[in-house]
Amino acid sequence: MKTIPKNTLKVMLAQLDVLVGDVSGNVALLIAALDDARQSGADILLTPELALSGYLPEDLLLRDDFQEQVANGLKQLQQYTQKITLVVGHPQRRGKNLYNAASVLRDGVLVATYRKHSLPNHTVFDEQRYFASGGTACVFEQNGWRVGVNICADVWHQNAPQMVAAAGADVLLVLNASPFHLEKQQERYMVVRERIAEIQIPVLYCNMVGGQDELVFDGASFVMDNRGELTSQFPAFVTGLFSVALDERAPKPGPMTTLPGPEASAYQALVLGLRDYVHKNRFSSVLLGLSGGVDSALTLAVAVDALGAQHVRAVMMPSAYTSDISIADSRAMVKTLDVQYDELSITQAFDGFLQTLAPVFGDAPQDLTEENLQARVRGTLLMALSNKFGYLVVTTGNKSEMAVGYATLYGDMAGGFALLRDVSKTLVYRLCHYRNQISPVIPRRVLERAPSAELRPDQTDQDSLPDYAVLDEIMVRYVEHDQSVAAIIAAGFAKDIVKRVVAMIDRNEYKRRQAPPGVRITARGFGKDRRYPITQRFIAG
Repeated sequence: MKTIPKNTLKVMLAQLDVLVGDVSGNVALLIAALDDARQSGADILLTPELALSGYLPEDLLLRDDFQEQVANGLKQLQQYTQKITLVVGHPQRRGKNLYNAASVLRDGVLVATYRKHSLPNHTVFDEQRYFASGGTACVFEQNGWRVGVNICADVWHQNAPQMVAAAGADVLLVLNASPFHLEKQQERYMVVRERIAEIQIPVLYCNMVGGQDELVFDGASFVMDNRGELTSQFPAFVTGLFSVALDERAPKPGPMTTLPGPEASAYQALVLGLRDYVHKNRFSSVLLGLSGGVDSALTLAVAVDALGAQHVRAVMMPSAYTSDISIADSRAMVKTLDVQYDELSITQAFDGFLQTLAPVFGDAPQDLTEENLQARVRGTLLMALSNKFGYLVVTTGNKSEMAVGYATLYGDMAGGFALLRDVSKTLVYRLCHYRNQISPVIPRRVLERAPSAELRPDQTDQDSLPDYAVLDEIMVRYVEHDQSVAAIIAAGFAKDIVKRVVAMIDRNEYKRRQAPPGVRITARGFGKDRRYPITQRFIAG
């Protein structure tokens, strides 16, 4: 019969926001966490996956000088582990192989090293490009406890956790860099409960926080006992150290933070993703084009919440087709949010382009060319302001528009970060209503008007597109769930609309390939998740 540990074990879970490639900065962050954990009386400090290097360093991992920096950083950390145990994630080179590893450091000594078994190679994950799989269990002694270690995807499969249990572990520590998407936490709960049902030991799940290019890590670390009951739930989207006490093989009840619902979590992910992208890439302020429409309104609200009004500048660029209410609503919103605001008419510049092109265009009738030209004039003005004052231009297009190509290359797609790239039009409206529940910043009329690009008289989006409620559902089924045209039609959607939407999605891959990165909030975004060839002849059926 297994001996029950008599001593209490105190573990600190570190929800850290680390920076990929900044080994010295990450070391400083870890040392500060060690000091705080030691002062609080922790026995173990558990960190996220690849906390030393950041997740995922991608092809930095192929560089010898990067590996040397990581190895030196690990040696430096080792010196700061007096009277505490640190479980830290890092890449590890051994011979010709590179591993996604976790080292156990205590009192200046390397106690053990674990190498990740299960290397995900789907959606946004590409670990098999870089890492070799480990094959052994890691269990170390602490305060009379036998403590096992796994890394992230290991607990999504049976082998690694069962090896830890077979080695006699009393508790399992899991280092994670698990990216956010809507409903992700429920998936984590389900998977961990499945493993606990098999191994019958508690699990401490420590997740990373922060934005890394298109990915957002939401933290939301948690603890489950050996029956799969949640005993602690820590906050989402914030950094911090969170304490877990275990006694007689069971975690004691701890904080039970209520996690945000779908709209709140999506909004917080956008805020965190933008903030980290701006700060980690050493910008101080952002610039966006304000149109009086719902997308730019949401983008402005998120930007102010992420960076503060003093770091946001909005520009309204009216044309002859811009309605008075669009200008009025833009003015109202920037006044409410107290951001710097400019109005730059594009009429003269647009007319100048038309005059220049007149000898070539001749008597050809106006069409999308003239509409796109207006968008490109606006893009040029925004990029000029960016160059002059050092702003990061944040584009305002949403996922629905990106899906079907209802966006202009070098126009409204021009910029450095596409905040709403993975936010469907219907979700845009829900997020606006959510934000207004916190405080009313988006004018009501913006949410009630028919959406319009205002590039010709009396234009609405539905002149060119199906109703967004229909478009978004077809897009989700085709893009996020890979359903066939036949399956979507069988679900009750009109055949002609389905074929039209799918054809637009397929032929606009070239635009999406040239779009800026943006925050991923769904299980399948237009980025690392979905890699379709531009040149191809596949016809969805």
